[in-house]
Amino acid sequence: MAITRSELREKVMTILYQIDLYMQNKIEYNIDDVIKENTEIENEFVKDMVYGVITYRDTLDEIGNEYLSNWTIARLDSMGRQILRMGIYEIKYTDTPDLVVINEAIELAKKYSDDAVRKMINAVLDKLINEE
Repeated sequence: MAITRSELREKVMTILYQIDLYMQNKIEYNIDDVIKENTEIENEFVKDMVYGVITYRDTLDEIGNEYLSNWTIARLDSMGRQILRMGIYEIKYTDTPDLVVINEAIELAKKYSDDAVRKMINAVLDKLINEE
């Protein structure tokens, strides 16, 4: 059975979460190994998203911080951070339709973050697409 883009985004979020934990705890890791541990088959979408978010992480955080009111991306829970970074990355660096990106981010946030974080993610992504 084919895996959906929504399921792939969930895998990307999990991989980014794991890498974030490694970074916080100063544990050495190999990005490709972390991807392989979390995906059954090699997938270009997953690889592109993971490498893209990691490569542009500082830029994504700057953009997120610009649109968060009296808050910073660092203060979000770890899953919320990953979801927001993924959303900003997809809007800025891929051709995925903006509304799809927002919907996917909100669905992930409903599942993995609390309501306040979901609302912040929605607000940031909404402001981002409305200013482009």
